[in-house]
Amino acid sequence: MRPKERRDSGQTDMFRARLDQIVDTNHALARLGRAIDWRFLEERLGAVYTEAPGHPPLATRLMAGLAILKAMHDLSDEALCDRWLENPYYQLFCGEEFFCHQLPFDRSSMTRWRQRMGEERLNALLQESLATATRTGAAKPADFTRAIVDTTVQPKAVAHPTDARLMQRSRERLVRLAKTLGIDLRQSYERVGKFALIKQQRYAHAKQFKRANKALRTLKTYLGRVIRDIVRKTKGDPELEAAVAHELMLARRVHAGNRNLNPVRGLPKDADLRVFSLHAPEVECIGKGKVHRPYEFGVKVSVATTLKRSKGGQFVTHVAALPGKPYDGHTLASVIPAIEAQVGATLTRIIADAGYKGHNAPQSHRFKVYTSGQKRGMTDAIQREMKRRAAVEPVIGHLKADHRMGRNHLAHAIGDAANAVLAAIGYNFRRILAWLELFVAFIQIAIISLFGTRQTADAA
Repeated sequence: MRPKERRDSGQTDMFRARLDQIVDTNHALARLGRAIDWRFLEERLGAVYTEAPGHPPLATRLMAGLAILKAMHDLSDEALCDRWLENPYYQLFCGEEFFCHQLPFDRSSMTRWRQRMGEERLNALLQESLATATRTGAAKPADFTRAIVDTTVQPKAVAHPTDARLMQRSRERLVRLAKTLGIDLRQSYERVGKFALIKQQRYAHAKQFKRANKALRTLKTYLGRVIRDIVRKTKGDPELEAAVAHELMLARRVHAGNRNLNPVRGLPKDADLRVFSLHAPEVECIGKGKVHRPYEFGVKVSVATTLKRSKGGQFVTHVAALPGKPYDGHTLASVIPAIEAQVGATLTRIIADAGYKGHNAPQSHRFKVYTSGQKRGMTDAIQREMKRRAAVEPVIGHLKADHRMGRNHLAHAIGDAANAVLAAIGYNFRRILAWLELFVAFIQIAIISLFGTRQTADAA
């Protein structure tokens, strides 16, 4: 069943106060709520539902507004629920007519809504942020015809992987799974495994690597014994074998030290089969050449921003997770068409760093891509624009520091893609909100100066 959308009835209630009567309608958040085309979002996001009978889902404006507020102000789901009850501007932004003293939704509804929308539907929110920037005057349509493209790493919320920690956690997960399935293990190694991990960590910290390696071999022995015991106890039972297959696959990779792993059917030959997190096996190890952080564990993300700084700031025009650690230049074949579909215009120039040399951009854009250090085809105007290439770096910094891209807490590869898009949505709407606040301040200053001029004239 499709959601029952919010519409302003204009009615009053004797026992409840209307929000538009108790808030400042010129507040930046109230103006932003009026500027967004909610009908467009209802059409795009509501397409995932069917007309089949059932309980109607929550309104699109409510859930989309919650997603925007969460990403815009860097809030967790719990903190957003608490603040939504206290802030009448949040409720007005989400389409409420009267002040609510109780939540009309459950916290878990936000998680299920994000999973139901996915990356494709959430991109409609990013597209609407660019359209809203144009309607409010924060950006012009011509600003979106030239772009800066770069990649970064979106780290996952996982502990730093070490062989000892992974082996200990893998054994604990296997023992817990065996208890759940009723498999009676010969020995669980819960007590001695814990002390072996402590020894290994302390020896490694003291740089006593021979003793640390001995403790690591002990952990490896415990894990191997549990693996073999579970294989013996489940042999001949198809249901139990299917229930433990995934955990055994991860445990065997960890037991092998992520070395000389057998290829997996259906994956490319050069696929990275190493396991860096047991609860998030999709995590990849990416080296970006940073001195303070040689390796990062997460997923590579492509970020595109406008080349020219608009009145409202530097807007993000496209963002996408790129699993598989692709070469930067080989991502333009999919990134450029996606940017054009997002902004609704043809890109006339794409600026990138030297990591995009040897790119595979579409044939129509092959000579529109300019990389750092390029000599051929560089005019004075293009060289001046190349100095703007580094403008994407502070945008990436804000996405990570202020909009939850610096540590992704959403589960699975779907969560990686959704978190990157939500970070861009929050960044763009925050720029628009700052622009509206500045616009209101200009109006107030103009009014004050006008009244001051009239009073001076009257006094004269």
